[in-house]
Amino acid sequence: MWQRILALIAKEFLALLKDPRSRFVIVVPPLVQLLVFGYAATYDLNDIPYAVYNEDPGADARELLAGFRLSRHFRESARVLHDAEIAPLIDNRTVLVVVHIGPRFSRDLATGAPARVQVLVDGRDSNTALLALGYVRSVVNRFNVETAARLGQPRPPAQLETRPWFNPNLESRWFIVPGMVALLTLVVTMLVTALSVAREREQGTFDQLLVTPFRPVEILLGKALPGFIIGATESSAICLAAVLWFKVPLLGSLLTLYTGITLFLVSAIGVGLMISSLAVTQQQGLLGAFLFLVPAIILSGFATPIANMPPILQKLTLINPVRYFMVILRGVFLEGTPFHLLIDQFWPMAVIGAVNLAGAAWLFRRRLY
Repeated sequence: MWQRILALIAKEFLALLKDPRSRFVIVVPPLVQLLVFGYAATYDLNDIPYAVYNEDPGADARELLAGFRLSRHFRESARVLHDAEIAPLIDNRTVLVVVHIGPRFSRDLATGAPARVQVLVDGRDSNTALLALGYVRSVVNRFNVETAARLGQPRPPAQLETRPWFNPNLESRWFIVPGMVALLTLVVTMLVTALSVAREREQGTFDQLLVTPFRPVEILLGKALPGFIIGATESSAICLAAVLWFKVPLLGSLLTLYTGITLFLVSAIGVGLMISSLAVTQQQGLLGAFLFLVPAIILSGFATPIANMPPILQKLTLINPVRYFMVILRGVFLEGTPFHLLIDQFWPMAVIGAVNLAGAAWLFRRRLY
């Protein structure tokens, strides 16, 4: 039995590797997407262009502005001398933030009166504006604490001290890149398995399989195992790139990581084989794969928290294997979560994989006979 399955696996790899389009799908898109998402997809603002409108020659105003210059998030792009210069800078997107310090700023600080700073933010992109405003608040709050200590004034009664546990550098890349292991592995595995049987039908070789000694379960395994091998290789390569290239820490054990990878691949291959059993042409298989991929990625918690979704969509995510794999990846990479704490994520993927493979086997036998 296994000798026949190995022969079928070798045939599948030959069919994949001799087709230039298949080689392109397996190698190029994951590499391009990893680089694009690893560098371009970020929640950080590290180069905020801002303008300074300083009407106060005092030392306190200069000290506050020094906080902006020394921050890695801000880049001074313009100096404003009159009120009329502010609007064109924002309208033309020359700057995102304008910091305006009035002429009484240092004097008010010295006398204990409220010292006001005006901050103008381009609000056309609300998310970017809120992030920029948060960075401005952090600079101003640091200045307030240091000035109060220097003047012998009481510190604010309540202070918020942020101590990040699992991402001390607060780099969103550490949060995004582990999730890319799930997304890229899913895309490649789904495409390879969803097109396998459809390719046989389109090329006219499916009828030849029917007259061979292969049983349906052997044909199914021969179609599933190449996808599993390619998916495992792909996920391993992305994990290596995450650790060695993007410098994302891998704090958990490899056993926990590869248990999650194995269960995730089984569930993804089941879905891909179901699509492949239903598709008559490769075009139908490709459309079916993307029909599953887009909702699975959106409902995975990769970009938006599942807790923020409507209740009906939160329930729908329970049948999405990417949701559980995303928790496993981020837990293993950033938190070092031990195996026993991730069992609640393992068993749903095992159930989803068993149901999908059983459904694929039933559909395959039904189409076969």
